Amino acid sequence: MKKRSVFSWVLEFAGRKRAYFGGSVALAMLGVAASFVPYLIIAKIVEQLLAGNTDWDFYLKQVLLMGLFWLIRMTLHSVSTSLSHVATFTVLGGIRKQLCEKLSRIPLGSVLDDNSGTYKNIIVERVDSMETTLAHMVPEFTANLLLPIVMFAYLISIDWRLGLANLVGAGIGLICMAIMFAQSKGGFELSIEKTKKLNDTAVEYINGIEVIKAFGKTGSSYEKFVVAAREGADVFINWMRRCIWAQSGTMSFLPATFLGVLPIGLLLVRSGSLSPVDYITGIILSAGLITPLVVAFSYTDDLLKMGAIFGEVTEILERDDMIRPKTMGEEPKGSDIVLKDVRFSYKDKEVLHGINMEIKQGEVAAIVGPSGSGKSTVARLIDSLWDPDSGIITYGGEDIKRLPLDYYMGQISYVAQDNYLFDMSVMENIRLGKAGATDEEVINAAKATGCHEFILGLENGYDTIVGGAGGHLSGGERQRICIARAMLKDAPVVILDEATAYTDPENEALVQSSVAKLVKGRTLIVIAHRLSTIVDADKIFVINDGNVVASGTQAELLGSCELYKNMWEAHSMAKDEDFEVKAS
Repeated sequence: MKKRSVFSWVLEFAGRKRAYFGGSVALAMLGVAASFVPYLIIAKIVEQLLAGNTDWDFYLKQVLLMGLFWLIRMTLHSVSTSLSHVATFTVLGGIRKQLCEKLSRIPLGSVLDDNSGTYKNIIVERVDSMETTLAHMVPEFTANLLLPIVMFAYLISIDWRLGLANLVGAGIGLICMAIMFAQSKGGFELSIEKTKKLNDTAVEYINGIEVIKAFGKTGSSYEKFVVAAREGADVFINWMRRCIWAQSGTMSFLPATFLGVLPIGLLLVRSGSLSPVDYITGIILSAGLITPLVVAFSYTDDLLKMGAIFGEVTEILERDDMIRPKTMGEEPKGSDIVLKDVRFSYKDKEVLHGINMEIKQGEVAAIVGPSGSGKSTVARLIDSLWDPDSGIITYGGEDIKRLPLDYYMGQISYVAQDNYLFDMSVMENIRLGKAGATDEEVINAAKATGCHEFILGLENGYDTIVGGAGGHLSGGERQRICIARAMLKDAPVVILDEATAYTDPENEALVQSSVAKLVKGRTLIVIAHRLSTIVDADKIFVINDGNVVASGTQAELLGSCELYKNMWEAHSMAKDEDFEVKAS
């Protein structure tokens, strides 16, 4: 597939505001014409001075006319940049919106392959850094590149030799530029890589500061950040050292129009083939080329940076979506869930090897197994957070890939062991489970899951702000609020992925009892490491090393599955030891 250009992406992101970019360029071009006129007026003034004209009214009018065109130029520039800013902020908003929408459509595995700091850096800082480039480059780069072209064409019309003389410095500057690009090869890409690493390390350090301090790892963890910062700085320093002379040569010679105009023009005047008036006019116009050339080529780094940022953005946008229809085909019959020969790989390593499961509507099914056996992966596949590499998962007899994603997501309430709360009130966090739920419904869900009492004990009760990621609450409190949110969703299928891992025994018993009431008539899938919580499950699947090694009830597995029996004995022993410790 042909790779799309940055320009086509910009126009797509601009949406209905794309015409603003066109208007900005048009006004910038008119501004170029307005800024060109004063140079012609200066040349005319010089010509009249050399001709001996002493009419001061004439010169006053010419100066006022120059001021008028300067005002026109500034007005056009102001309106032009205003239009480009409106379009640019639309582009930035469009990029962020599409990135967030894209992350919701691609498999979770594709998202988890990258550090969260990377996404934060791209969506916030990297996208934001394009504002100056896009907003100013469109009108200013256009104007400052077009003005020299217009002036050069006019110089050629006066005397082609004088016009070509302007290119002497530009020729040397272009050679320096070629050397600069050759010496900087790989530098820009490496700088981006190291900057990403620094950002990821900083986010990791900040997020893990509590653990770092608790285990006395402040020194080693901070050293990791320092190393990343030093590597990032070294990349830029080494890059600049390689390119500094070539870059200085580029910026010095490229706009140095006098380097050729002054000596060559003087020789032409001495030979009589160029008039003094044309020579002075040529010098004036050549002087006008310097500033716009410097400004135009100052955008070189910005253009490279924008290209790199768009590369990062489009890499995400061009990832494969989870393939789902937009409209419902055959309606599922019930909520039976069946996995047939399901295989799944993570980073080229197969972690599930032909999983077969059948969970009937209304059943309480438990998935157990050693750590890393694939329990949570199975739950995420059922919840359609990932797509299996092969095999099929059906819901109500229909392949979940043939069901609209929004519909299927509405059929399942999923509570993971790693929960997330938004930085808003407890009430609003629970209400996310059901849009438009009344306060009474939220409170009833909280009561049913054992949250009501501790919520009332918070500073502002249900109006308490939980902080970023629920940081103002304990792990158990966050867990129970997430369970209440899932229960409020009232979906036919509930998945609890070790959802009681952080609850104390008293609250765990309350949550388990509440879950039993709330999921009556629904399908419940529990992934648990505390086997005592799933002894009454209708069906228990034992997974080991990505395979279902046994299934059945608690009594059946104790008699037929050695792995489950060992897990149960280990769990019972741990419970006894815990009881003895508490008793003492």
